[in-house]
Amino acid sequence: MQALSFLRRFAPALALCAAAIAPAHAAYPEAPIKMVVAYAAGGGTDIIARLMAQYMQKHLGGNASVVVINRPGAGGGIGFTELTSAQPDGYTIGFINTPNVLTIPIERKSNFHWQNFDLLGNIVDDPGNFSVHADTPIKSLAELVTYAKANPGKVTYGTTGIGSDDHLAALMFERTAGVKMTHVPFKGAAEVHNAIASKQIMLAAMNIGEALQYQKGGTPLRHLGTMSEKRSNLAPNVPTFKEQGYDVIMASLRGVAAPKNLPPAVREQLVNAVQKAVADPEFQAKAAGYFAPLRYLAPAAYAAELKEDEAGFKQLWQAMPWTDK
Repeated sequence: MQALSFLRRFAPALALCAAAIAPAHAAYPEAPIKMVVAYAAGGGTDIIARLMAQYMQKHLGGNASVVVINRPGAGGGIGFTELTSAQPDGYTIGFINTPNVLTIPIERKSNFHWQNFDLLGNIVDDPGNFSVHADTPIKSLAELVTYAKANPGKVTYGTTGIGSDDHLAALMFERTAGVKMTHVPFKGAAEVHNAIASKQIMLAAMNIGEALQYQKGGTPLRHLGTMSEKRSNLAPNVPTFKEQGYDVIMASLRGVAAPKNLPPAVREQLVNAVQKAVADPEFQAKAAGYFAPLRYLAPAAYAAELKEDEAGFKQLWQAMPWTDK
C-alpha cells in the first residue's frame, strides 16, 4: 500500500521527468525530400526543378534537403504515376506539366489525374515554339509550309512525347496549314535538342525558353515562331504563329505538386516554401538566366486553370485525337 501511495503521489513528477529526458520530435522535414521530374535530365523542367530544389531548401529552413529524381518515359506518365502513388507524407513532391498531365488520362487509361495531387503552386508558363537548325534554309513558317507541301512527310519534328504541348501544337499547325509532317517523340526536351543539334530531325517543337537556353549554350538554332497571343518578352524578335497567319496557341505550365492528402501543416509549409522560392530575387535572377518564364499561381488559382484547360483538351480530343496510330 505504501508503494502504491508513493506512485500515486509522484507519478506526475515522474512523467515530467520522462518527458524531459525523452528526445524531442524533430520538425518537418526530418529526412531528404524527393522531387520527381517526369522528364530526362537537362530539359527545361529538370533545370527549373533543380533551381527550385535549392530555394525550397532555403525557405523550408533547418536541415531541409530536396533531391531531384528523374523518371522519364511515357510522355511524363511514369513520373506522374510515381508521384501520385507515393506516400502523402511530404517526402515526395514533384513537377507536373501541362498538357501532358491533362492529356494522358484523356487519351488512355492512367493511374493518375491532376485531382489526385495536392497542388503546391505553379512556377513556369512557357509558350510553344518551332525551331530549326541555323543551317536549314527555312526562315519562316510560310517557307516551312511551302517545303512540307512539296515534300509530304519529309519534315521530321521532335517533341517530348505523344500528347505533349509540342505534339498537340504540331498537329494544330498541320491542320491549320494543310500539311503533313512526321512525328518523332522523345523522352524530354534535352533529347529533342540533341536531335536537332545533330540534324537527325528537321524541326524541333519545344518551348521558347528551352530553345533560347540551348541556343545560348552554343547550338545554332533559328526560331520560326512562338505560340503565344503576343510576342514573348524572352524573344521579342520572334514573331508569333498568329502574326504569320496560323492560329496556334500553346504553352506548358510547370508546377509543383505532391500526393493527395498531405498533413495540413506539412502542406502549408510546402506551399509557403514554393511561394517564397518563386518570390526570392535570387531565384528570379537565376531563372531569367535560364530563360524560364515565371508565372506563379497559388494552389486554388492553379487548380482552376487546370480544370479549365482539361475541359478544352477533352473537346480537342473529340475533334482531333492526337495518337500517332
